[in-house]
Amino acid sequence: MAVADLLVIIIHVILDKLNTFYLHIVFFYYAPGCNIRDVIGYTTRDSSVWLTIAFTFDRMVAICCQKLKTKYCTEKSAAIVITTVSLLSLLINIPWYFKYESSWCTITYEYATFPVWQAYDWGVRILTPLLPFVLILLLNTVTVRHILLASAVRRKLRAQRNGEEQHDPEMKNRRRSIILLFTISGSFILLWTTNVAVLAIQRITVMHDVWTTPLLVAVIMGTMLQLLSSCTNTFIYAVTQSKFREEVMNTVKYPFTAILNFIK
Repeated sequence: MAVADLLVIIIHVILDKLNTFYLHIVFFYYAPGCNIRDVIGYTTRDSSVWLTIAFTFDRMVAICCQKLKTKYCTEKSAAIVITTVSLLSLLINIPWYFKYESSWCTITYEYATFPVWQAYDWGVRILTPLLPFVLILLLNTVTVRHILLASAVRRKLRAQRNGEEQHDPEMKNRRRSIILLFTISGSFILLWTTNVAVLAIQRITVMHDVWTTPLLVAVIMGTMLQLLSSCTNTFIYAVTQSKFREEVMNTVKYPFTAILNFIK
């Protein structure tokens, strides 16, 4: 998730938004530069979104499905999910390579008029972010319901045991995991809400080709908040997860350690 989010920032923010006004890398002003940028950019965005869904599902399984937990919540399953999400995101976004013509990344006539392109545009917008928006709400609802029921039962059982310590490490670990889960999924929902609302209004009112000042402001704000959501996950991990901080430090130290070992 952290790598996908970082790539979103590099491609969508630096190579797209900042390049237009500050960097002026000419390669991305013409096809195939802008085509490649869009394919990779949308791929990383979709990977970031669907890895957030995968993380939410993983936490739901770990908390709500104890029998499935031992089989699903493993490093092998994580590797399979990450690989599958990344490959599917790439395959789904390959058609964006044919969106622009060679001159100044002008949209092709086919993209603007052909029904196949319109259907594809509808499909990818439903797939991301409308479907993830619904899924993350549904998964969190199931998880919250299970936690409330299980916590109530656990408190009653512990209250019936005389002389037992009130400190419950299991509940402490569960609360820590839930805080991380809801921080990530909650920030995703909040920061994508504007983008989803604008998209719904455009499609329902058939105004996706009509640009008024309020709509343009809403689109820009939605895009900014959407890109901000890709920044938050990495910082959340850095603040809350000691294992994540440890792995980052190991990555930073690795070149120096390799040099020292070579010298020795």
